[in-house]
Amino acid sequence: MLKKSILIFLGFYSVLLTAQVQDSLSFKNGIDNPSILSTHHFGIFSSRINTNFKYAPPEKTTLAINYTSGNNFHPYVEAHFPKDPAVREQLSQIIWHDRPFTFIDQDLTPADYLNIVIDAIIKEFRVTANIPINKQHELAVTLRSYLITNGKHPFSLFTSDESIEWFHSNVAGGEDPFGRRYYGLNQVNFNYLDRNGNTLQLNNNDFFVGGLEFTHYYYPKLAINQTRNIYLNFGTHLGWNTSKYNASMDAGLSANLIKQWALKNNYELNFAVGVNTLAKNIVNFKEVIDLGNSPFLATFEGEIELTKHTKKGNFNAFGINYHAQSAYNKQDESNYYRLIGKWREIKGGWQNGVYTLYEPLISWNFIYTYGTPKYKVSLFVKEDLRVNNAPDFQTGISLKVPIAK
Repeated sequence: MLKKSILIFLGFYSVLLTAQVQDSLSFKNGIDNPSILSTHHFGIFSSRINTNFKYAPPEKTTLAINYTSGNNFHPYVEAHFPKDPAVREQLSQIIWHDRPFTFIDQDLTPADYLNIVIDAIIKEFRVTANIPINKQHELAVTLRSYLITNGKHPFSLFTSDESIEWFHSNVAGGEDPFGRRYYGLNQVNFNYLDRNGNTLQLNNNDFFVGGLEFTHYYYPKLAINQTRNIYLNFGTHLGWNTSKYNASMDAGLSANLIKQWALKNNYELNFAVGVNTLAKNIVNFKEVIDLGNSPFLATFEGEIELTKHTKKGNFNAFGINYHAQSAYNKQDESNYYRLIGKWREIKGGWQNGVYTLYEPLISWNFIYTYGTPKYKVSLFVKEDLRVNNAPDFQTGISLKVPIAK
């Protein structure tokens, strides 16, 4: 499967090499970010929405290749969800790690049950064509795929277990705070039994196509575009998820605002905010894995980017991005669930495989982009703020070029 994924990626790259390059990209079109979506082990099966901080559609059809790598780690944890309202009320009065609920059998103590363990480097390969329809409308088509690996060097230099544990041991966080060394470094253990009895299992070098995404963006012409350098755009999103675990359709809406300041000495400052909502699994083509019982994923994103234009007509841009996504599961279940894990052996985070499904996912992203009239290259690193290890640390690179229509 590894060879297959490499061949597919090289095939996408060859499209870039053989494409007829046009005059230029839509040069410095707002904040033109790479895909910074996390490699969350539930999120990769759904068509989540990337925020669009551009001023307008591109002048030419552009092709973007994004590669990202994230370290996901959650020790094995079990969860019971009692069905009896009286038991739920009793457990809601006790802090989650002290709840005494004991499951005997389904007749005496009816409860839903799940277990999960996630230990893998998840790599995403995303190819997007952005097609201008006219000066106010744009169509984006995305194909996304994923590779599950153990992260051995040198293929996951920054996101491997070894690199992250070196950082914990020598820079910050303390020696192995989450149990990676206890379970072993550089391995894949990706197993999830949902509350309906369905199993999701992935192994080292497993590769799958996650799906196709179709997005229409509308950029209204407003007086404030010229007078205040403020730009708006709105998106409608449709995702076709093609993996065997979540063969389904998603749909969503997005809205984004960008403010530009032209500064002295060829500097430019952009500030942007965006919101979107994705309705998951509006159509299921067959029985699917329970990837969170919240029917919606909502996202808020804000970014500030400083750009320096060079005398040769190129630019260097540095962006700081704040990204917050709503939880995968409904919050009220966290009031009464019972979690079971190796809390004696693992000093911190043993509960995260279930616990973080009820918490918003919040991260900082640091993005650098080098742009010319012929291409743009972006690099980014993602660090989660809640230490949810989904992923713990993520890096990515993107290349964008104009292509012939």
